[in-house]
Amino acid sequence: MGRGAYALARVAVMVRTAARWLWWTGVLAAVGGVFVPGFTGRRIGLLAGAAAFLIAAVVTFAVRAGRYTALADASTKAAKAVVLQDRGVTARLWIRRWRWWLLLALLVAVGSSVALPAAGGLLMAGAGAGLWAKSVRIGRWERAHEALLWVRPEWTRRGPAGKAVKSYLRTGPVAGDARPGGARRRLAPA
Repeated sequence: MGRGAYALARVAVMVRTAARWLWWTGVLAAVGGVFVPGFTGRRIGLLAGAAAFLIAAVVTFAVRAGRYTALADASTKAAKAVVLQDRGVTARLWIRRWRWWLLLALLVAVGSSVALPAAGGLLMAGAGAGLWAKSVRIGRWERAHEALLWVRPEWTRRGPAGKAVKSYLRTGPVAGDARPGGARRRLAPA
């Protein structure tokens, strides 16, 4: 990179990657937990898991929602010297940073099935669903403002809306390789 250049990662891609991995890890843990004979039985475990899923989804969607909106509304235009990270690079960096925590969460969720079968996995899946809804909300903001939100990756140790994030930057709606909301941009057939 040249002097003054720095990398930017898409906010929505980070949120969507976290959502995908929490969802599938949670589903895997819940399926595995169904086969563990728990103290309370499968039926109670699944009912408790369904309640935990809904609560986790709502709480995850609501946490830092105001901060995301404030950072988005205060975003400034990105300089021409920035390097925009590909969607795949952003996802790989997120996975590399959080893989051990995901593995630990998977083991804890499966282990908790001894008490409440499948409940821990459904809790994780609910957190993933809440993050997915948050990425959809970010995508709506991006479509409404015809801009994509970006953040410096070195600021995101605690997530794309953590305390270390000073501001978001924005580009036009066709920058990068992801659509508003972080979904993969489909190439038009030639």
